[in-house]
Amino acid sequence: MSSTNKKNVFGRLLTAIVFIFLYFPIIVLVVFSFNDSKSRKVWSGFTFDWYKELFSNEIILNSFYITLMVAVISAIIATIAGTFAAVGFFNMKKRPRGILLAINNIPVMNADIITGVSMMLLFVSARTLLRFELGFGTLLIAHITFNIPYVILSVMPKLYQLDNNLFEAAQDLGASWMQAFVKVILPEIRPGIVNGLIIAFTMSLDDFIISYFTAGSQIQTLSMSIYSMARKKVSPEINALSTILFVSVLCLLIIINIREARQEKRARKNNLVG
Repeated sequence: MSSTNKKNVFGRLLTAIVFIFLYFPIIVLVVFSFNDSKSRKVWSGFTFDWYKELFSNEIILNSFYITLMVAVISAIIATIAGTFAAVGFFNMKKRPRGILLAINNIPVMNADIITGVSMMLLFVSARTLLRFELGFGTLLIAHITFNIPYVILSVMPKLYQLDNNLFEAAQDLGASWMQAFVKVILPEIRPGIVNGLIIAFTMSLDDFIISYFTAGSQIQTLSMSIYSMARKKVSPEINALSTILFVSVLCLLIIINIREARQEKRARKNNLVG
């Protein structure tokens, strides 16, 4: 066997080991969510009872409703704000744009616990002046805040790929600024906007640390409820809930990959026609 083949075999073996360590625990979790007993070691038979109990748990359902509301609202607002911010950054001169993009990257690279604690301190300080309590509003503001940088990072590459003459040509043909933006620029950067929306929704759905510090004591997101349940005992209901979340994220990733593949195929066809 040649050295090249040995390297290929070793690389595949290493990749297989990494995937086993990553996904074997998830597979075990999914399998035991259908276990007929509460045991996490012995398989006693197949059942859907834990899923039935999960959907009859009012605490979990209420947490899911809050999580979904926060994720949808924050993703939409962050996408709108992030898109206009990205367009504003793109139209700036190179130096200030570089500085602002560097500042935009800080929340992305920053540890979640630092963001969560700092936002909690901000809300607590403002509470004495504005007389409000930590709750749904502060949770929503926090999610919008950490989602906006991801939307900007998704939209900016599409703006860089944009032909700068399109906007001016549309205005020369009689379109107003808003008409040129909506009918010319927006369709060109729509893939980046959609990707930013999906990323923002996923990040909001998955967040625990920032939500933990900004939600207060009155409401709980799904991740916070799972954490509270796991502190007492790892119930099969947690396995069922984790399985549902895993399948949902997996389906979302499949949709994103299919969409990106279709976009690439469409772009290659347009290049061939051009």
